[in-house]
Amino acid sequence: MTSPQPTTYRVSPSPLGDLLTVGGPAGISGMYLSAQRWAPAIDADWVRDDAAFPDVVAQMQEYLAGERTTFSVALDLRGTSFQLQVWERLRAIPYGQTRSYAELAVAVGRPRAFRAVGLANGRNPVSVIVPCHRVIGSGGSLTGYGGGLERKRALLALEGATLTLGAWGGAERAL
Repeated sequence: MTSPQPTTYRVSPSPLGDLLTVGGPAGISGMYLSAQRWAPAIDADWVRDDAAFPDVVAQMQEYLAGERTTFSVALDLRGTSFQLQVWERLRAIPYGQTRSYAELAVAVGRPRAFRAVGLANGRNPVSVIVPCHRVIGSGGSLTGYGGGLERKRALLALEGATLTLGAWGGAERAL
């Protein structure tokens, strides 16, 4: 019997603050902004490798420079089946667009579960790549973001997003 691969982590600087990237051979299981709500503490069993995940770091640098609109990194997401379903729907929100929590609830087939969708969204372990920052309040307001509302506003501005009230032809307003 082989022992499991240790969890690897890397801390890299970014314009948003330090990024903690966590993962293993199957892909990244977490990417957290500094001082992000729900970010894990670095476990004593984790192995720091400042050369790990070069594709993730490069793609994040390109995204933050406005040169990339999609990511092609391997993910090893871990959560409940409902969380995984919500996170998959988050990945379907196009660059520069927003959706409300209510719209996301409809998209996962649970139209009354917008609060549960909000909780799953908040527990997203892979910031930016799984774009939870693209989810806004039903009235078009910027609501909770584990990395802070200023970072959410900055990410949406980077993408040129407008706050869309209804993703299918509703009113828009600039950030």
